[in-house]
Amino acid sequence: MGFAVLALLVGILGVACAGDAQRVAPVLDRILAKKELVVGTAADMPPLNMTLKDGQIVGMEIDIATHMANSIEVKLTLKTMRFSDLLPALEAGQVDLILSGMTMTPLRNTQVAFAGPYFGSGKSVLIKQDKVALLQNAEMMNNPAVTVAALKGSTSQRFVERVAPKAKLVLTDTYDQAIAMVLEDKVLAMVADFPICNVSVYRYRDKGLTTLKTPLNYEPLGIALSPADPLLLNWTQNFVTYLVNSGELSLLQKKWFEDASWVPQLK
Repeated sequence: MGFAVLALLVGILGVACAGDAQRVAPVLDRILAKKELVVGTAADMPPLNMTLKDGQIVGMEIDIATHMANSIEVKLTLKTMRFSDLLPALEAGQVDLILSGMTMTPLRNTQVAFAGPYFGSGKSVLIKQDKVALLQNAEMMNNPAVTVAALKGSTSQRFVERVAPKAKLVLTDTYDQAIAMVLEDKVLAMVADFPICNVSVYRYRDKGLTTLKTPLNYEPLGIALSPADPLLLNWTQNFVTYLVNSGELSLLQKKWFEDASWVPQLK
């Protein structure tokens, strides 16, 4: 079943079930009226979302956003910004939804709605190979002599604050800043999502970097949406369910996680 057919069936089902109920879909109605889906992303979290040397924004989440826009025949517009600015932009109505490696945490879910999960991630560390023995687990991180970097406003920041409060934490606006600090020995390691650490090892494979073999925890990634639009939330959750059950999501994961041909094109 194609994405257009799926959207049609969901629409028919919604009409049949709604009856005379009042439609509450301010964001979805805005999307349909403007014929434009505005998606917020940091564009620096490979392979989920990233910027190539030619300025093109690609990744597994960008493919998901493209499929979503195509299914309701609207244009996709990507708004790039710092990760810490994404939720404020959503709350201000500057973006319609967020697809940017965002973990569905209970705290975030008190502010925004989530559809998903579409991917299971977890925390790891990016560290130089000759120093990896110094940081094998979270317990070893909880040391005042250990300095680590993490993305500002991310679950990586909260992970370090929770499991390693004694460590010195340096917050950065981008992953590239944190990686540079590891390479320049300004911090011992970068704490980040497992896929980002893996990609960074391959991306800088001549720099002697490594990461842990398994994540330190489990984190479900989801699409963040306005809590004021139940129909958009319902539509998006149905879309994620279709991606998972149809096998489309598996194909996207294979495309971005098993084929690393895109790495040399990264900005």
